[in-house]
Amino acid sequence: MMLPPGETMLLTLRLNGSIPARAGRELHQQRVQAQEAARAAATAEEAQAAHRRAEKRFFADFDALLDAAQVGGSYLEKERIAEAVAAELLLLEEQGLRVPCFVLSFNHLHVVLQQPVGHRFSLYKTVELLHQRTALQARRILRGQLPKEADFWHPGTHELPILDAAELSRLQAYLLGHAARLQLPPRYHEWPYQYAAVPGH
Repeated sequence: MMLPPGETMLLTLRLNGSIPARAGRELHQQRVQAQEAARAAATAEEAQAAHRRAEKRFFADFDALLDAAQVGGSYLEKERIAEAVAAELLLLEEQGLRVPCFVLSFNHLHVVLQQPVGHRFSLYKTVELLHQRTALQARRILRGQLPKEADFWHPGTHELPILDAAELSRLQAYLLGHAARLQLPPRYHEWPYQYAAVPGH
């Protein structure tokens, strides 16, 4: 089964300060080394496959660091903030994007976006607006709990292209299995701020 024409991407947004600086630098260096090794492959096809493996490995390690929650806040646990972010994600569909899946954790968000060919906004602009709108709402809800000079989200986002429908299905299962995989308390197994679209809709 093929994905719809256009771009399908897994985006990860994380709260500012949610990864220890040293661990983040080490993970980035490992990614650079893996990408350099991929470029040294014998053929273009092998290089592409090695690059893809490196990016998926980076995502897994990056997600594990976020799940460990060693540093930073857990503002997405607050239901009013989670509701505001989830509402903004679903609003993207009214703007012509598709949102096949998303999951909010305590300190980060995973969302799959499908952007049709010729959509009026670039993916970069879409994420920029999402950052701005959700950060503004979160600050209003927190009412001074966040220092004025501090960002709510870490700048930018991590992006992982999704190549086919089978990969999308595996990814959805991974994201929606978050609570069970991490053995989180019962409230997270009934966490309402996760979503997967019905296939074919």
